[in-house]
Amino acid sequence: METENQTPILETAGQPVVKFFGVGNAGIALLGQLATPEFAAAQTIAINTDAAAFATSGATVKIHLENKLLRGLGSGGDPERGRALADEQFSTLKSACEGANVIFILAGLGGGAGSGISPVLAKAAREAGALVLAFVTLPFDCEGNRREAQAQTALEQLKAAADGVICLPGQKVFKLIDENTSLVDTFNFSGGFLVEGVRGVWQLLTRPGLIQVHFSDLCTLLRDRHAENVFAFVEAAGAGRSREVVDKILAHPLLDEGRALADSDAVLVSLLAGKDLTMAEVNRVMEQVKRQCSHAQIIMGAAVDAELKGKLCVTVIAAKQNLAAAANFPTRVETRTGTPNATSQRDVVIARPARARRSGAKAVQTQLPLTIVSKGRFDKSEPTLHHGEDLDVPTFLRRGVPLN
Repeated sequence: METENQTPILETAGQPVVKFFGVGNAGIALLGQLATPEFAAAQTIAINTDAAAFATSGATVKIHLENKLLRGLGSGGDPERGRALADEQFSTLKSACEGANVIFILAGLGGGAGSGISPVLAKAAREAGALVLAFVTLPFDCEGNRREAQAQTALEQLKAAADGVICLPGQKVFKLIDENTSLVDTFNFSGGFLVEGVRGVWQLLTRPGLIQVHFSDLCTLLRDRHAENVFAFVEAAGAGRSREVVDKILAHPLLDEGRALADSDAVLVSLLAGKDLTMAEVNRVMEQVKRQCSHAQIIMGAAVDAELKGKLCVTVIAAKQNLAAAANFPTRVETRTGTPNATSQRDVVIARPARARRSGAKAVQTQLPLTIVSKGRFDKSEPTLHHGEDLDVPTFLRRGVPLN
């Protein structure tokens, strides 16, 4: 494992300490889209098994997971390799998470690093005491069954380990692009869309609002829920902007045209506009959202940005609780005492995947100890054969049927 020098965390009084982790090639690319002044108060950490992926990364900390078995070849698209490396370096991952109140994990699922490392990182972050939110993309159908299966397995593991998972299925992006959109633009658009979800939560946590959402409110909503989330980011301008954003939310493909709101048990709404934002507009948006998810717990925040004059931006995150127990996450790791510093040398206890729980003992049937007796005067008679079977031998013996 290799790390680069760590820069101090920039803390703002009264605000939670936030760290962004980009895992794998896709995660590091997503991390690059956050390299704006808006996210300057957060620390960015890149994690990968391929050293070459760090060349263009501007992350403040870079963690290269490697061992002799990989011989510098990375995970080779195998999540088990990525997971094994993360298990071995669990203490390092946990150290990198220490000191943060909220941790965002950005990754693309389906490959080796993103699928293998992300669930282990989420578990390490939770053990470090942080609220863990994962923002991930799923592969397109054209990427093949193998990547799709690996992505779904990783998604279930991630939902069991993190407090909330924001998922963008690649196939749904087709509803948002046209036939002339290039491959590069499609992936950039997909990543940018996911980053908008990150920005919505970030603004709730860090931007002073007219209607403030406190960190404790977010923790109450997500902590230990292990929720599956869907999200949408919409914007509109002009006199009818509040009605327009409502129409866009209810027609949004990532919200299944509004059906995801009806199925949710928790909804987070972030409104951002210029100083011309009115209470009537806020009320109109929230009234329609509440109508779609009347049984859900709702958290709403509204903030003003002078540069957004005439524009209204709304981020909606709808969470449906995942009933799978976190105990199903099959990793147990322990660390030895050391200095809580991501760049310090620490003794690492290599984590072994937990053995599968043994099921109840299977009943074994045995034959009764029957004594074979003499046939008497029929001992020398020819056996009765039919299709090669001796019909004088009892059926349960000929067919090996055990009796007990």
